[in-house]
Amino acid sequence: MNERLKQAIERLKLFWSERTKQQKVMALGLVGLLIVAVALTAFFATRTNFVPLYSNLSPQEAGQIKATLDQRGIKSQITDNGTTILVPEQLVNTLKVELAAEGIPDSGSIDYSFFGKNSGFGMTDNEFNVLKIEAMQTELANLIKSIDGVEDAKVMINLPQPTIFVGDQQEEASASIVLKTKAGYKFNEQQIKSLYHLVSKSVPNLPTENIVIMNQYFEYFDLKNEENFSSGKTFAEQYEIKQQIERDIQRRVQQMLGTMIGQDKVVVSVTADVDFTQENRHEELVEPVDKENMEGIAVSVQRITETFSGKGAQPGGTTGTGENAVPGYQGADGETNGDYERIEETINNEVNRIKKEIVASPYKVKDLGIQVMVEPPKPNDPNSLPAQTVDDITKILGTIVRTSVDKDIAGQWTDADLQNRVVVSVQPFNGKVQFDEQTSTIPTWVYVAGGGVLALIIGALVFLWLRRRKKEEMDELSLQEEQVAVHIPDVNEEVETEATLRRKQLEKLAKEKPEEFAKLLRTWLAEE
Repeated sequence: MNERLKQAIERLKLFWSERTKQQKVMALGLVGLLIVAVALTAFFATRTNFVPLYSNLSPQEAGQIKATLDQRGIKSQITDNGTTILVPEQLVNTLKVELAAEGIPDSGSIDYSFFGKNSGFGMTDNEFNVLKIEAMQTELANLIKSIDGVEDAKVMINLPQPTIFVGDQQEEASASIVLKTKAGYKFNEQQIKSLYHLVSKSVPNLPTENIVIMNQYFEYFDLKNEENFSSGKTFAEQYEIKQQIERDIQRRVQQMLGTMIGQDKVVVSVTADVDFTQENRHEELVEPVDKENMEGIAVSVQRITETFSGKGAQPGGTTGTGENAVPGYQGADGETNGDYERIEETINNEVNRIKKEIVASPYKVKDLGIQVMVEPPKPNDPNSLPAQTVDDITKILGTIVRTSVDKDIAGQWTDADLQNRVVVSVQPFNGKVQFDEQTSTIPTWVYVAGGGVLALIIGALVFLWLRRRKKEEMDELSLQEEQVAVHIPDVNEEVETEATLRRKQLEKLAKEKPEEFAKLLRTWLAEE
């Protein structure tokens, strides 16, 4: 057995020694890769992969979960400064279900489920109110923590005490919220607005003005009220609208009159008075159906007529001023005749009842003035522009003013009022800028300079071409003057003869076939 092992080792050594250096390196590399692969496979196969079971835990919750896992003999790790607990990956789902069934982790906060578990008759109103506010704060904090960018939230709610008096005004609630936001996360205006409305709608009688929200860095998230504009911003917006109205009318008038007279013959200026008062009005009107007679439609009519005629005793009484007498009462004088008639008519008329919810426009044009300056065809002769043209321009501008102003206001204007708001002036434009016509004449020196530059470029090209031609001719001459190398045989070269040829053959035979060479020598020696 040992002999066979030695032979195998010898053969292996012989095989290894016969291999080249490159083959040896490749064999060692393959063996090394195989060993590394086996080691990595064994490492990952026996390694326990830990994944998060819970994150963002408080120290109390982390300690409670850690103690529970240690009692069960489950390996765990605490990371992220004690806020995250890691457990083996294959146990995550099972542990979450089992711990949730046991009520772990227990943060100590009270939510609405507390009332279902601990309902009883021994709780006072004050205790109930405290637990109600605590549950409301917990549920609202859980809602806020579900928002992207928020890791944790603390909510403090202050509810007003109910009053027993009917006439007293109910106080408003208030809320203070502290957010623990992710590092570097920025909330946009829409997210802040949604957060304020979420809190406002979750607590009764809580306006957004009574909510304060800040983060752990003492940065406040203020709600921008879009309905309350600053005076500067309001003025800027109103002034921009006024300018836009004036600019639009000015451009239309300028384009129309410029087409009729000439663009450089007309200058237009527009001034507008804009009312930015916005009105919300509720009207309930009652109108008769027949407006001419101011009557409605008779829905029902009731007529009663009563008549009576007969004789009877006159009313009697005791005259005088005694104890039982009626002062000034006429005494009885005899029988009298009496007639009685009563006519009663009741008519129920139906009228038109109109209810209107009117929201007035945010702005309306109350007044408008248009000033137009026209240059006559002959600038120095104002009479060269016909009076009919001026009248037409005035009528056109009056129509524009009437249709641009609010209808309720423009409907009360007369023709004289329109004329006061339109001004057409005919006069020369002395301040008009005159531009000299640009000629395309090129100075003479430009042509001279261009010719000189062109001559230099042509001369440079010719010089380069001649230089290149001369170089090619020199190269051809140098090639022609080169001498052909003469082959001189080597003096040491041996002249091939029959003897030398035979000697070479014998040397070759001695190297390649030494046995035959030895037989040939013995044959030669035997012959001699």
